[in-house]
Amino acid sequence: MKSAVTTVITSADAAGRFPSISDLEAVKGSFDRANVRLEAAEKLAGNIDRITSNAVDSIYSVGSYPQANKDKCARDINHYLRLINYCLVTGGTGPLDEWGIAGMREVIRVQLLPTAAYVEALTYIRDREVGSMQMNQQAATEFKALIDYLINALA
Repeated sequence: MKSAVTTVITSADAAGRFPSISDLEAVKGSFDRANVRLEAAEKLAGNIDRITSNAVDSIYSVGSYPQANKDKCARDINHYLRLINYCLVTGGTGPLDEWGIAGMREVIRVQLLPTAAYVEALTYIRDREVGSMQMNQQAATEFKALIDYLINALA
C-alpha cells in the first residue's frame, strides 16, 4: 500500500539510491502530521453515516438525478469516505488509488451512474459537512485535501 514511507523508499530504490535528506524530511513531515490526520480519521469515522446521508439527500432532493440511483450513490460515497479514512491513517493516497479510484470509476461507468452526482456529493461534504465534524483546522485541511484528490480523480 502506498504511504509516505513506501513512496519515498520506492522512488529511491527505482533511482538506485538511498533516500536523500529531502526524502527523509518528507517522511518526517508526514509523521509530524500524524496526530492531525488521526483526529480527522476519528471525526470522520464517528460521522460517516450522517454526512453520507446529508450529502446524498442534498443532491438527490433537487431532482437532477434519478432517484433509483440514490441508494447506490450513498453506498459508494460511504465507501469512498472509508477509503479516505484509511488514507488519513496511512498518511498516503494508497487506499484511494488502489481500491477506490480506478475500480470505482469502472463500477460507476458499468452501472450507468452519473459521475457528476458523486462529485457534487463530495463537494457538499467538503464545503458543508467538515465544519459539523468539529475537527481542528489542520485536521480539516488534511481531510479536504483527500476529498479534493478524489474529486479531481473522478472529474
